[in-house]
Amino acid sequence: MRITFKALLGVATGLIMVAGVVATASAQSYKYRSQPTPSRGDSGNHDGGHRGGGWRGPGWGAAIPGILMAIPQRGPSEDVFIDDGSVVEDVDRPRRKRQPPQRNARRNPSGAPPANERRLVPDEVVIELRNTVSPQQVDALQARHRLTRLGSLTNQLSGTTIYRWRIPDRRSVATVIRQLEAENLVASAQPNYRYALQQTATAAPEGDPAQYELAKLRLPQAHALTKGDGVLVAVVDSGVDASHPELAGSIAGSFDALATKEPPNKHGTAIAGLIAAHGRLMGAAPAARLLAVRVFDAAGGGTTFDIVKGLDYAATQHARIINMSFAGPPDPIVRRSLTAADKMGIVLIAAAGNAGPKSPPLYPAAYPDVIAVSASDADNKPSAFSNRGRHIAVTAPGTDIMVAIPDGEFEVSSGTSYSAAEVAGVTALMLARDGKLTPAQVRRILTTTAQDIGPKGRDSLFGAGLADAFGAVSSETAAVASDGTRQPIERVSTGAR
Repeated sequence: MRITFKALLGVATGLIMVAGVVATASAQSYKYRSQPTPSRGDSGNHDGGHRGGGWRGPGWGAAIPGILMAIPQRGPSEDVFIDDGSVVEDVDRPRRKRQPPQRNARRNPSGAPPANERRLVPDEVVIELRNTVSPQQVDALQARHRLTRLGSLTNQLSGTTIYRWRIPDRRSVATVIRQLEAENLVASAQPNYRYALQQTATAAPEGDPAQYELAKLRLPQAHALTKGDGVLVAVVDSGVDASHPELAGSIAGSFDALATKEPPNKHGTAIAGLIAAHGRLMGAAPAARLLAVRVFDAAGGGTTFDIVKGLDYAATQHARIINMSFAGPPDPIVRRSLTAADKMGIVLIAAAGNAGPKSPPLYPAAYPDVIAVSASDADNKPSAFSNRGRHIAVTAPGTDIMVAIPDGEFEVSSGTSYSAAEVAGVTALMLARDGKLTPAQVRRILTTTAQDIGPKGRDSLFGAGLADAFGAVSSETAAVASDGTRQPIERVSTGAR
């Protein structure tokens, strides 16, 4: 049969007309609604990710008023990804999330302070840079962000260089930190946080009050075994009056992060005496050696930058124990320094804080690498001012403690600062008995030998209980070495010397 071109054209025309009728009838069940083309970043409910409005139906096509669509689609369409932060799904593929590309992704959370945080220097930031950053890059970074350099520290603990910079205009600390964090050169940026020494109001001494804490901690019995000979304890505090008769021969070294001629706040001398006094008073470890590290000013205030300098000095001088009788907010740079010190085998001890039972945890005591010490009184009750919390390891007397202060004087005062110092001294006794103890082993011995004086078992008031110096130094608690072998501590008796 001969088919002419005219006949073919007629058949094609007929097919088109039939398809148009079908498509038109199908479209009658869908109401077309014109929609504006979504702009970039518009995450409204548009057409599944397509630009432009209208119904996108399956099958042969759709009818738009005035237009006949009879050209079949190419099967299920591939959705177009619009970087608007929303989730887009493919029609015929398993459900999955497509995330927009991340810009300036950081390994650590932002160091910007919470909106209600006031424990910081209002016009300063602390910047951490890798040691590979050149001086020219540092100068350019400082100029770009309109900052004034106040000081720097090559930190041996973190392996970085830390800069303290002032914000000379009225920009907020949080704003500047976020701007600095956008720089690839900056390893971290944060406020220069403020810390406070943990000492309460002083009570006037009446005669020569007995040091009731000696009996509470069973220190006389422990001193029959050891007095902490030669163990190096860093007192990171407000400076120490090395001329005080109670500390004669105890100071092995000193460092002043403030480089000031101000006389030291009395707090540091009190802490040093509670650790190593050996005159009218008796310290917990009278034969220990002290590093007097000044990071707090005469008014009792300290900052992130100076504390990090003090910690770095203590570590480079091979301190075995660092006592931190101060408290403040969570602080990323300080925490990293303490983590590094713990890995070096340095025992870290801190005051729980004097903000009372309703206070949130204070730092550095609440860091996991730190042994937190709360305060108790002469009746084995919690001191009213002492912080509580699940992070408390042990308690020690902190109410009405007789301490040494500068110029050969003494006074009676209270604070978790004193409790921490007593436990630092007990730790020195332990290390004098066994110098191979790790920080984790020290913590375990302190907590397993403590006297349970509160609710049965561990509690938020006293931790494991009242520290027991004699129990700790004569403990048979087996220490597990890194190779898994058990290394029992030698049994001792009260008559040993």
